[in-house]
Amino acid sequence: MQVSIIGLDIAKSVFQVHGTDDAGHPLIRRQLRRREVLRFFVNREPCLIGIEACHSSHYWARELIALGHDVRLIPTQYVRPFRRGGKNDANDAEAICDALSRPSINTVAVKSAEQQAVQSLHRARERLIHQRTSTANQIRSLVAEEGIVCAQGIAQLKRCLHDIVSEHDSTTPLLRSLIGQFLEQLSALDQWIGELDQKIHVLAKQSAVCRQLVRLPGVGPVIATAVLGTVANAHAFKNGRQFAASLGLVPGQRSSGGRTQMLGITKRGDAYLRKLLVQGARAIMRVAGRHDDRQSQWVRQLLTRRHKHVVAVALANKLARTIWALLVKGEQFEMVR
Repeated sequence: MQVSIIGLDIAKSVFQVHGTDDAGHPLIRRQLRRREVLRFFVNREPCLIGIEACHSSHYWARELIALGHDVRLIPTQYVRPFRRGGKNDANDAEAICDALSRPSINTVAVKSAEQQAVQSLHRARERLIHQRTSTANQIRSLVAEEGIVCAQGIAQLKRCLHDIVSEHDSTTPLLRSLIGQFLEQLSALDQWIGELDQKIHVLAKQSAVCRQLVRLPGVGPVIATAVLGTVANAHAFKNGRQFAASLGLVPGQRSSGGRTQMLGITKRGDAYLRKLLVQGARAIMRVAGRHDDRQSQWVRQLLTRRHKHVVAVALANKLARTIWALLVKGEQFEMVR
């Protein structure tokens, strides 16, 4: 009998394969070393392969697609309910195979190597910003012990520290030396972040998709390139609401017996892109009072009856839907102002 569905549990060195026929009867249960994976699949008839969406899953999906197989990436939360018994590689591979046999299971689009490179650029930038903020907070706590309070903002903090190093006589020489080292670290982080920002701006200018996205209010090069690296296939979503739901920007629901209870947003999907969309929405809100277009009027009216944080999420939801429409319809999409 021919194997039609294979569940592949990937890891760093040891991989587990579970294959079934069309009726779900197990035909293959075996363990593979990393170097044996491609050799195992290269001579097989094309089949449906399921992989849990995790670290390195997109790489293996691309490699197996190149061999002619149909590969689906399944989110972890959809695989877990199908696992029987304890958690081990064999049970995980069987659970992936069972989940893949269900037609209603949503899968993750396979990203290209270029999209993952864009994501790596954004992740590196995010880590550096987090490190710069952490360093700034540590510096503030150190100088606060000497009774010195620096103004908010990285630029104001650096000016304050320069004054301490050059003029402040009440601090000890050891602390001034330490502050000087922190200043060098902040300058290095600023330079590195600036270089990554420059790469993001160049990428946004080179990409036709990004040039369309930056036309939207609240969307700049950072959001545009983040969408480029995150959304592998916008056509995989039936409508804009599904795209917003994939980013966790829709209310959660807990309903039973005809009683509907709407909760806060689900916060599913990519937290980084969701955060950027909310920040873009806040940028729109800051200038809503200066414009009289339909979106600004809607924002002002909503602010009269809802908290500003709720309005920011609602506007981010609308922005996500607009991004989906632009990705799917391209130049045919025109914003109504």
